[in-house]
Amino acid sequence: MTDHLGYRKKLGTLGPSTNTIVQPDFDDLRPVGVTNHYSRIVIPNNPVNDDASFLRLVESINAATVDAVDVLRTCEMDYMVMGMSAATFWNGRDGASTYLDKLTDRAQVGVSCGSFATEAALNVYKAKRIAFMSPYFEVANAQVRRFFQDCGFTVVRDLCLQRPSPVQIAHTTDEMCRQAIRQLDGDDVDAIVQVGTNLSMIRMAAAAELFLGKPVIAINTATYWHALRAVGITDKKAGFGTLLELH
Repeated sequence: MTDHLGYRKKLGTLGPSTNTIVQPDFDDLRPVGVTNHYSRIVIPNNPVNDDASFLRLVESINAATVDAVDVLRTCEMDYMVMGMSAATFWNGRDGASTYLDKLTDRAQVGVSCGSFATEAALNVYKAKRIAFMSPYFEVANAQVRRFFQDCGFTVVRDLCLQRPSPVQIAHTTDEMCRQAIRQLDGDDVDAIVQVGTNLSMIRMAAAAELFLGKPVIAINTATYWHALRAVGITDKKAGFGTLLELH
């Protein structure tokens, strides 16, 4: 017997309690027969105005993540999808791998997370020179930069939007994202990556690919794509960029 609605796969998904973007994004990307079951990592919506306050935010997320994973295990999920990204880039590729192993052991199922999902997406496109944007502060961008460099990519440039609180990340406008993409793009860049799962970019990234003529990878699209492919679901989906349309 299989789950009545999730007869192909039941995906456990989790993200910070302040995150209002990743859950609807993952639901928009969901194919028929796959169900998403969301657990919140409970954190405060404290102001973020510098590197120190951003580090406190990451510490809050790390402290509460295991409890959120334990909640998901009760639904007997088939696979887990991380709807939070900053912590998954921390301490280089080796540190990120240790973190992923820890969560996989706790979840007792396979796990997709933003860092390794974007690496996989960039490798699909054979990109070498990249630029990335985030809603973070420089202390976090430095960690993202280190991860990508450890993976063998050249980070040509990056941009911090420095959003003033976890909830305010979701208030980032399309115009802010358009301006960021323009600042990042250039003939010296093979692909552009957006990190930060509470930043709404799955449609903007797809649109940007059309006029830039190169991959623009939104982390929510990459993470969900990675999860689907990991569990053997190869459905294509139009409207969310070439990653889901072609790969």
